[in-house]
Amino acid sequence: MPAYVGVGSNVGEPQAQVRKALAALGALPQTRLVAISPLYRTRPFGPVAQDDFINAVAGVLTQLPADQLLAALLDIETMQGRVRAERWGPRQLDLDLLVYGAQQIDSAGLKVPHPGIAERGFVLRPLADIAPDLEVPGMGRVDDLLARLPGDGIVGRVDA
Repeated sequence: MPAYVGVGSNVGEPQAQVRKALAALGALPQTRLVAISPLYRTRPFGPVAQDDFINAVAGVLTQLPADQLLAALLDIETMQGRVRAERWGPRQLDLDLLVYGAQQIDSAGLKVPHPGIAERGFVLRPLADIAPDLEVPGMGRVDDLLARLPGDGIVGRVDA
């Protein structure tokens, strides 16, 4: 199943955190990392004053069911020191399951496509780099969603 994962960090060494998380995604069982967007420096989203983020999106092919993939993402966050303290606050690492094939899932612990994806340039810009014609179930094509945003919150690309 093709799936897309948002990756972000703004605490400690964000670039290193994002790169380490991308490597961990590639090491997941029954999962192959097939695409990585460029890394972007982005303004924080939400009401909490904090440092800029480093964001990217990874594309994977996985045989894991969506709930198991999400559990694996949460495990990676925990292994890299994520502590859930403040909603929309600073994060050591944030991994979001953005899209899981053509599925729409709305359960207590999992919502796919990720809620708010259509309003978040820090997700759509890197996603457009690797899958511009991806159809986000129930929302539209990535490139069309990005074109509708008044601004994407991107400060700039991070050199590799």
